[in-house]
Formats: sequence, C-alpha cells, structure tokens
Amino acid sequence: RTRADLSHLSKVRTMKGATVIVAAATLASASAFVPAGDARPSSALFEKKPLAQRIFDMDLFAPKSDQNDYGARNKKNIKTGKIGAGSYVPSGLSAAEYQKIRDEQDAKKAANYQRNVAKAGKFIDYTDWYKKRGTDVTDGWIKSVTRGHDMAKTKYDWSGNTDQNKNIDQSV
Repeated sequence: RTRADLSHLSKVRTMKGATVIVAAATLASASAFVPAGDARPSSALFEKKPLAQRIFDMDLFAPKSDQNDYGARNKKNIKTGKIGAGSYVPSGLSAAEYQKIRDEQDAKKAANYQRNVAKAGKFIDYTDWYKKRGTDVTDGWIKSVTRGHDMAKTKYDWSGNTDQNKNIDQSV
C-alpha cells in the first residue's frame, strides 16, 4: 500500500471513532431527559397530590382549632406571677403595694381586651351603606361636603364653633 492509502485509512478510522463517541454522547444526553419511572410504589398513604396542595391541606391547629380565634386569650392560662420571697419589689413600695399595682394593671389589661373582643366582627354591610348613600339612584352624594364618605367621630369639635358656656365656672 502506498503512503496516501495508509493516510486515508487512518483518517477514516479516526472519523469512525469520533462518530461513535458523538453518537454515544448524544444518546446519553437524550436519555437524561426521559422521565423516570415511579420509584415509589403507589399506596393509600402516598397520594398523588402536588407538594403545595399537601402542605395547604395540613391542619396545624387540629388539636385546638380555636386557639387563634379572637377572644381565645381568656381560655389560655395567662397570668402575671405572684410576688414571692426573692421577687423584685421597687424601692419605696411594700410587696403588698406592688402586688396591688400589678393586679390593677392586669385588670385594666383584661378590661381593654374584653372591650376589643366586644367590637370584633362588627362592620358595616357595603350594600346597605351603598343604598343608604343613594349612589344607585342619584349623584347628589358627590356634591356633599364629605363626597359620600362617613366621617369618623372624634373626641374634639373641629367645626370651629366654640361653646361659650363650656369654660365658665358656675360655682362663683
């Protein structure tokens, strides 16, 4: 054989080897994207639900479903500790005086909480408010000073009018 024939055979063998390597790499990368079979056997415990759905279906408050309801603080055992022998007592007060102050603060806190619980769930029905305002019939509400809004009641009179008798001492 001539030198040219040997050179040509060498190139053909190299090309065949390269073709085999490229084909193997292509097959390997294509098989990487084929979905895998079920690795886990199906059972009643393993439901076919998306992960998010399984998480959202969990009931983390199942043992005490009402523990975060408004007003549930009264059902919990929350209390301020009693003053004992090694407890802190501010200087100038006796333990009994300090305990009385703490009890008054607890009573005030409980009364405030009950006041807020009593207000819970009270709201204005939008449909009734809308009809009362007259929005569905006329457009007179837009010409009012408040433009149809309900104004909050405040502690002070912001009208600018002063009550002349308010500051007069009647005892003199």
